[in-house]
Amino acid sequence: MAIVRAKELRQKTDEELKALLSEYRAELRRLRAQISAGVRPENPGRVRELKRAIARILTVLNEKKGVRM
Repeated sequence: MAIVRAKELRQKTDEELKALLSEYRAELRRLRAQISAGVRPENPGRVRELKRAIARILTVLNEKKGVRM
């Protein structure tokens, strides 16, 4: 999966962002479980990429929430 850009995220609805957020969090949990079990993941850099994507999504959601006030 490619890097998620903030510009692309801002074009999505809140529901789409929340769905993407839950998907990324689930994938991150799976990768962390693999690492803790001692299994080397296929792409170790994916953990960092997922954490950053989650942060971007949360930032965009907070920006949208702030605009509505």
